[in-house]
Amino acid sequence: MMTTFVDLDVRPILAAGGEPFGKILETVAALGPDEGLRLLAPFRPVPLFQALGSKGFSYEDRAMGDGDWEVFFYRTGPVEFENGAAKSVGEAEWPEPLMHLDNRDLDPPEPMVRILAATEAMQTGEVLSALLCREPIFLLPELEKRGHRWRGGFDGEGTTYRLLVRIGAVNEAAK
Repeated sequence: MMTTFVDLDVRPILAAGGEPFGKILETVAALGPDEGLRLLAPFRPVPLFQALGSKGFSYEDRAMGDGDWEVFFYRTGPVEFENGAAKSVGEAEWPEPLMHLDNRDLDPPEPMVRILAATEAMQTGEVLSALLCREPIFLLPELEKRGHRWRGGFDGEGTTYRLLVRIGAVNEAAK
């Protein structure tokens, strides 16, 4: 599979005093399965290497001169996360989901609203699965705040974010 790169030059954003991280995440979230990100920055963006690495991306970088850097981020495979950290292989499996939601055709904030409403109707220890068209960055902290654990990541094609929510598992583990 050949990767096509989408260009993002954050130098003008930084020169104007702005913060490009949101634009970078937005661009990465919109990438198709065969696409990567070509980032141009006025410095070597070391913090991005781990941030995008946790989303299944590897990188190649090179100095362009005058302090500018060109970095190519490309997919190296799906990564699954559990409450924000890459999940260890061999961890105990969760029960089969009792509820399934396909939110891929919904516009924000409807997927978040539907998932949070569904969690209210479930019992501690039960699992909900959801399909989304983007990473639910605003939903995940809300799930944690409500005492739920989650696992998620993009599928192998990078088009569908698969989310599992274990109801009340954080509170259950504290007992």
